[in-house]
Amino acid sequence: MMLRFILASLLIFSVGLPSSLARPAPYALRISCGARKNVRTPPTYALWFKDIAYTGGIPANATTPSYITPPLKTLRYFPISEGPNNCYNIVRVPKGHYSVRIFFGLVTQPSLDKEPLFDISIEGTQISSLKSGWSSHDDQVFAEALIFLLGGTATICFHSTGHGDPAILSIEILQVDDKAYNFGQGWDQGVILRTATRLTCGTGKPRFDEDYSGDHWGGDRFWNPMRSFGKGADSPRSTENTIKKASVSPNFYPEALYQSALVSTDDQPDLTYSIDVEPNRKYSVWLHFAEIDATITAEGKRVFDVVINGDTFFEDVDIIKMSGDRYAALVLNATVTVSGRTLTVVLQPKAGGHAIVNAIEVFEIITAEFKTLRDEVSALQKMKKALGLPSRFGWNGDPCVPPQHPWSGADCQLDKNTSRWFIDGLDLDNQGLKGFLPNDISKLKHLQSINLSENNIRGGIPASLGSVTSLEVLDLSYNSFNGSIPETLGELTSLRILNLNGNSLSGKVPAAVGGMLLHRASFNFTDNAGLCGIPGLPACGPHLSSGAKIGIAFGVSLAFLLIVACAMIWWKRRQNILRAQQIAARGAPYAKKRTHVSHDIQMSRHGHNNHGQARTAVENGPSLLS
Repeated sequence: MMLRFILASLLIFSVGLPSSLARPAPYALRISCGARKNVRTPPTYALWFKDIAYTGGIPANATTPSYITPPLKTLRYFPISEGPNNCYNIVRVPKGHYSVRIFFGLVTQPSLDKEPLFDISIEGTQISSLKSGWSSHDDQVFAEALIFLLGGTATICFHSTGHGDPAILSIEILQVDDKAYNFGQGWDQGVILRTATRLTCGTGKPRFDEDYSGDHWGGDRFWNPMRSFGKGADSPRSTENTIKKASVSPNFYPEALYQSALVSTDDQPDLTYSIDVEPNRKYSVWLHFAEIDATITAEGKRVFDVVINGDTFFEDVDIIKMSGDRYAALVLNATVTVSGRTLTVVLQPKAGGHAIVNAIEVFEIITAEFKTLRDEVSALQKMKKALGLPSRFGWNGDPCVPPQHPWSGADCQLDKNTSRWFIDGLDLDNQGLKGFLPNDISKLKHLQSINLSENNIRGGIPASLGSVTSLEVLDLSYNSFNGSIPETLGELTSLRILNLNGNSLSGKVPAAVGGMLLHRASFNFTDNAGLCGIPGLPACGPHLSSGAKIGIAFGVSLAFLLIVACAMIWWKRRQNILRAQQIAARGAPYAKKRTHVSHDIQMSRHGHNNHGQARTAVENGPSLLS
């Protein structure tokens, strides 16, 4: 039977409190990874949101490894080609205390690894590392932790370990009481509780809090059934009686949790439970009791000690006396440091002959990792975009944490005074980078070494680099940097190595940079055809300021325009003269003929004046007589 999950929209109820004092429903977000639309799952029709825009990866059809897994049909997996670190970045999460749970799935593609192994981190702290065989154990098909989210976001990352591609079926972020699982000294907002195990004893039915109708402020915990700790070691008990003092603040345990139990036997008076754990870690152990055995009717009838890994943590435990009544809940909590790989809880009877236990919870106590300086994270993200960093680098999440999975090419150091990580080195040589170097690189104030050699980075060298005064090594060789060397590089008084060879730089090497040669710094400016001004490079001409260079360029441009204008005027004048000469040449014969006719007429008139009115036949025209 498919187990039920909490509805994000349900209203909570508070046991024993008037409705006027009831709190609003806690924040709840459920994500169906790889889903293209929001879905609801039966029988409670819990709402799961699609995961578009949260992350990268590839959506695929899912195979659920366990019947306790949410009945979702898709997942999202992250090929190693997309980098070793992939994250869901969820924003607008109200500040508070949360139970974060991630279910894993199996991709229904024969070509992919049937059981990928990878690490999981929340807000930069690694909480889980999958081990071989996880898909065959109900309590290992998910990772869960209690964590304070105070920055308005939840960043959940999956880190490849070389054993298949991480595949995520669902993510749940469920708000719980701010004081939930306060184990006393050492508990604060810098502590994360990773769920190692959670058992409900004396029953064979796995259940979530929702199946128990639990208070939503307790989260939606999964209780793995424990029918017996061993053959002949115990026997189950159950009741339908009401259990008092169960669902109370701040943990809000469901009442039904205390309605079943395991009781030791005459053959095995000690009740013993063991769990495999990580060595040299601290664990928070929570033991749940309620006297539901009908044969125990008064105080003193059942008394036992609680021994954990050989040390007695609680003596003379009398459930009726300590809880105040039969059928009343009692919770005991102990913090244990484990040096080996096993945590063993033993209940040793002292009166009554038998011990009893209803439920057991074990959490690993993890100190939350310090984060990287926000300005430096922002600077690296802008560098990632400006340099066109390939996705295989996996620059997602926090650059320095978890320490097991830092960003490739970024070297980190922890400042114990500020409790923050910072970047002290960038090593990205020969990575096929083709972008430009942004000015924001200057925000990496703690850099001691930068190696970006043998790429194809273009543009100018940022003058802002001069403000990174801790810089000792700057290698930008064999790229496509152009322009001049910034004078601000002369302010890098700690610089020991400066390699700018193999670029397209030009102009005079700044005197302050060249002067560093006197301090035995190592420089290489070769293979820059336009550089000049220091030994080993061509001599420079008269040095001109930038203003002078601009003035000269403007004057040359103006002179060129004047020459062009004069040439156009001369050409037009020449064309006009040639056109006039051509017209005159075409009209010359006609002009000569007109000149001769005029001359004859004048001579004729002159003869007429000398001889009276006499006219010749020629002057009068041909005769009309026949």
